[in-house]
Amino acid sequence: MKINRAMPGTHNRMGMQILLLLLIITFCVFPFYWMVTTSLKTQLLALKSPPVWLFEPTFQNYTEVLTKDGVAKTLINSLIVAVSTTMLAITLGCPAAYALARFEFRGKRDLWFWFITNRMVSPIVLALPFFLIVRKIGLLDTHLVLILIYLTFNLPIVIWICTDQFRSVPFELNEAAMLEGASPFRIFRSICLPLAMPGVAVSAIFSFIFSWNELMYALVLTRNSAKTAPAMAVSFMEGYNLPYGKIMATSTLIVIPVIIFSLIASKQLVRGLTMGAVK
Repeated sequence: MKINRAMPGTHNRMGMQILLLLLIITFCVFPFYWMVTTSLKTQLLALKSPPVWLFEPTFQNYTEVLTKDGVAKTLINSLIVAVSTTMLAITLGCPAAYALARFEFRGKRDLWFWFITNRMVSPIVLALPFFLIVRKIGLLDTHLVLILIYLTFNLPIVIWICTDQFRSVPFELNEAAMLEGASPFRIFRSICLPLAMPGVAVSAIFSFIFSWNELMYALVLTRNSAKTAPAMAVSFMEGYNLPYGKIMATSTLIVIPVIIFSLIASKQLVRGLTMGAVK
């Protein structure tokens, strides 16, 4: 009879790995736990030292920020800007990525370098020039200005990810379709684009998250009408009395849509991030 015996130290090593994993999970989850629990506390409980762990939760902070402080409107503004930017980035970026992946033309390398370097520019460097230009043309505090500016940063991400995805599609499929008389646009729409959907989904997720969470341009270029939720959360920090409950309630409302969107698209996200890893 064959007896399987664990090697010495195996159980200790496994225990250390489990402990390390639990520490990592705690380190990642605890900020979210602190944010949500603080949003359910009164101002008095939020300022208690040491912190109060057991308390009766209240939804007063959520009621106030949604009804009195106008956070609901800023969430709608964030949704309009994020969805519009993502749709435009995908609509413009996918054909550009397909052209870069499938065709050879003069200046292709320079164009590719220009797209990538646009994403590498620090946003703070462009904040003042953008503000002066936007104020001059009268687009200050509008959805359009945020959409256009976010598009300049999201479009390189879409082109970068989708170009690699289109390159992974066998070129023989294009040749077979051309022999059948298919036009270049139909080959792109009916053959290559469906096969590249994991990369398209990943770029859409990144574009949405960036547009939803962006703060600096939302602070500089909006006032009231187009103010987004992150800018609204920061506005609570003005003055000496910081309403921690309201800040955390607004932050929780900002995080929830991103978590839901990421969970829905998680399968495509994993497929897209691992594309090309195994061939």
